[in-house]
Amino acid sequence: MAHVPSSPESFAPHSAASLALQTCDDIDSLHDVRLAYACIEKLVVPTHASDAEDAYPLRTELSALMRLVNEALQRRIETADATMQALRLAVNKADAAPC
Repeated sequence: MAHVPSSPESFAPHSAASLALQTCDDIDSLHDVRLAYACIEKLVVPTHASDAEDAYPLRTELSALMRLVNEALQRRIETADATMQALRLAVNKADAAPC
């Protein structure tokens, strides 16, 4: 996961292009977490009765794993949000700059 400072002011020296690239990286990491969550959810909520017998992890283990995935997802959402805010600031500054 790419590290992004938590405040938009930390992005001041970065260009809009580098922020846009960082945003793409952040979104990709969100997709990774979403896929992992969907996989875990299928284990916790089986679609067929016979599927429950095939899931060997304990419910408490799966719950702990889901909590960790949720925390990772939240961190990545916050990272993506900070990047987007910085991108908005950079674009606004570029638009306001005299030609």
